Amino acid sequence: MIAEATADERAGILLVDDMEDNLIALEAVLGSLNEPLVRARSGEEAMKALLRQRFALVLLDVRMPGMDGFETAANIKRLDQTKDVPIIFLTGADDEPGFAFRGYATGAADYVTKPFDPWVLRAKVSVFLELHRKNEQLARLLARRPPRGTEFLIRLDALERELDRQDPPDTATLRDRVRELRELATGSHGT
Repeated sequence: MIAEATADERAGILLVDDMEDNLIALEAVLGSLNEPLVRARSGEEAMKALLRQRFALVLLDVRMPGMDGFETAANIKRLDQTKDVPIIFLTGADDEPGFAFRGYATGAADYVTKPFDPWVLRAKVSVFLELHRKNEQLARLLARRPPRGTEFLIRLDALERELDRQDPPDTATLRDRVRELRELATGSHGT
């Protein structure tokens, strides 16, 4: 089930193709997903767009004048800011068979042949959008979670030192310390 995205979770889909007709077709197929669609007519434009805003996904034509899709993908994967953005390569059915291998070797997450089945493309894009949303949710959860790991290790180390002493604490004190460590590890207080 695809959860409704909040404004913060909505990162656009970058459509990169030098042919206006292809961009129009992509917008027609993906418009119903209600996600921002951003056009780029070249690899250079795509790189500028990627540096200006975050994207959940890039749909990238292989054959373009100037910087082709492979070179654009290599540049995307080279930058820390953009290296994790998934890329779906789009290529013509009559393109070389080695293009698919080259696309995956460049860092593509998927490869779609034109003319594409609109339902299949929309389904693939939906999966990547959902993955993006889940990653964003996870990042927010981890950011809110207090850093307990360090405190836990410090307390565990102190307990080990107490146990190594010649006069270790009594059993009741040890049970209290173990309970405190358990609460710290699980985030519960006073079970």
